[in-house]
Amino acid sequence: MSEMEEYDESGPEIVKRFMYVNRRPPYGTIYALECLEVVLIAAAFDQDVSVVFLDDGVYQLKKGQDTSEIGMKNFSKTYGALDDYDVEKIYVEKESLEARGLSANDLVIPVEILNTDELREVMAQQDVVFSS
Repeated sequence: MSEMEEYDESGPEIVKRFMYVNRRPPYGTIYALECLEVVLIAAAFDQDVSVVFLDDGVYQLKKGQDTSEIGMKNFSKTYGALDDYDVEKIYVEKESLEARGLSANDLVIPVEILNTDELREVMAQQDVVFSS
């Protein structure tokens, strides 16, 4: 760089690939809701965000959740906001769905269903993987 060239302090935009893995059921702890909030925040900062649901985490996306008897707010409709934040890489582990008697038709948002090996490959491509 010559002395006459100005230095751009902002530099090139660095985008990281963040994956958020949801393994816990939607209620009983704050993990599911807080993970969703973190995903939306990361996406608002134009990061490459993907979300995975496996094990009991698949219940977070289940249609028809009734939380009236447990005294907690049903936040499952909030997953619809992922599309508004351009979070389009939403994965569900096939084996977790099948083990719980669920299918893609039982979920509140469209997802890509991957088997365990395919999911492992996608995870390996990430810069950072968070698990809740």
